[in-house]
Amino acid sequence: MINGLSVNYVYLATGVTDMRKSINGLSLIVSEQFGHDPFNGSVFVFCNRSRDKLKILYCGLLGC
Repeated sequence: MINGLSVNYVYLATGVTDMRKSINGLSLIVSEQFGHDPFNGSVFVFCNRSRDKLKILYCGLLGC
């Protein structure tokens, strides 16, 4: 647990995500494909094709 981390929801992205994407690319996926605000305090989890790596995007109310 990270002190001061306030998480509203945890969303698991189904399917495959290109792990070369940075914070900006993952934020675009969240807003355009999922229709969510990436700055609402939720956690978004993405995985690669072989399902052995994860990227976790958390942008709190103060930014990423």
